[in-house]
Amino acid sequence: MLKKIRRITASILFLLLTLLFLDFTGTFHVWFGWMAKIQLVPAILATNIVVILSLIVPTLLFGRIYCSVICPLGVFQDGVSNISGRRKGKKNRFRYSVAKSWLRYGVLALFIIAAIAGISVVVSLLDPYAGYGRIASNFFAPLYRMGNNILALIAERADSYAFYSTDIWIKGWIIFGVAAITTIIIGVLAWRHGRTYCNTICPVGTFLGLLSKFSLFRLTFDEEKCTKCKACERGCKASCIDVKTMSVDHSRCVTCFNCIEKCKFGAMKYVPVKTRAKKNALKPIFIDNSSNMENSTEDFSRRNMLSILGILAVHSTLKAQQLHVDGGLAEIADKKAPDRKTPIVPPGALSARNMKNHCTACQLCVSACPNNILVPSGKLAAFMQPEMTFEDGYCRPECVECSQVCPTNAIKPITVADKSAISIGLAVWIKDNCVVNTDEVQCHNCERHCPTGAITLVARDPDFSDSLKIPVIDKELCIGCGACENLCPARPFSAIYVEGNVNHHAV
Repeated sequence: MLKKIRRITASILFLLLTLLFLDFTGTFHVWFGWMAKIQLVPAILATNIVVILSLIVPTLLFGRIYCSVICPLGVFQDGVSNISGRRKGKKNRFRYSVAKSWLRYGVLALFIIAAIAGISVVVSLLDPYAGYGRIASNFFAPLYRMGNNILALIAERADSYAFYSTDIWIKGWIIFGVAAITTIIIGVLAWRHGRTYCNTICPVGTFLGLLSKFSLFRLTFDEEKCTKCKACERGCKASCIDVKTMSVDHSRCVTCFNCIEKCKFGAMKYVPVKTRAKKNALKPIFIDNSSNMENSTEDFSRRNMLSILGILAVHSTLKAQQLHVDGGLAEIADKKAPDRKTPIVPPGALSARNMKNHCTACQLCVSACPNNILVPSGKLAAFMQPEMTFEDGYCRPECVECSQVCPTNAIKPITVADKSAISIGLAVWIKDNCVVNTDEVQCHNCERHCPTGAITLVARDPDFSDSLKIPVIDKELCIGCGACENLCPARPFSAIYVEGNVNHHAV
């Protein structure tokens, strides 16, 4: 029964969280956006003490239920492992392995140092939630949108508009490669060895494993009933059960309850334990007082590690559719992104520094953006974090989707009214690219589409009354939305582009 409850709950949460990365309408975010905020690393980066405690307290009570129920990457590994077991016809294919403590705690220490030092690349690569987000947005989302487009085509033939087609495109080949490597590594490990990634590499798993050593409820052997048949050990995907010594490594146990299901003699129990005063020894309620003595030196090192983690929590407050437009005589070339000295980060991000220190590069905002202007950065300083580009659209004044879905406060929630008063960049005119100068034709696009009236056309040659007009930008009014850059007819580079502001400010 425990396993069924866990599997049903985990499946529902996994499906709903995955839909957050697939949905392009914003519907699911309204109802289930909170699911991204209850992930451990986003909660720490957002300094959400309520969520952090709501994850730590259940771990101290029941063990690593976060890893087996809430973490999407953990549930993803279970799915791969289960498929592997059924295909091979071996449901009992695991065996006990000694914990690689040097690797586990080494990666955890690296993660802590990177988080404190603001090395966002390391944090992004090691965060399990962000890792799964990149997998979902790069592999599952295109398939989801492809299915939607097929339904839209069918609906259109039936004179129905229940569905509408959407663009399918790769947001960045570098991030696609990172997602592919992540999928291969985690997939191979899960296919062959179950939860190896969780128990050797994942820093969240290691941290929660430290806490689960002190949990109230734990899996324990009933020595009188155990026949040492090894059914529990062969069914343990965490490889943490040693039948020879009748012990369970609780730091690696993810409370999947496979062992209880496999045991035909009722020798595996999930029961509360109490602490012996002498040497902090932990023992099951029904087991003799002489068993399960803990090493005091090891306990001391654990307490030190928990203290460090406590300090960290407090410190951290294919482009599938090429749009070729037929002008009647020639094909219009695609726009190319300008070489911006300062990248543009979304309204609500406050500054490039705030984005760098809080973003886990989960790609949720990239997936949610209806304007197709958020892409993962390829620059090392902000690797995989979102930045804005205006080749396929611009940041519409009425849209605040990215600020509503961010789980870490890297992009703080803002209203439509707030957005119209936030300057994220400044438009810059390049006279050599402007069609007024290159083709000697008058163009009004940048002035006409500027939502704040920051662009005014003035005579290129004031001495002539019929002079062509060129744009002048009012720095006090420009908010950097990119409408002028996107709608500029110059190709391949726009005659007017937006340079990002290091720090956002009000206009």
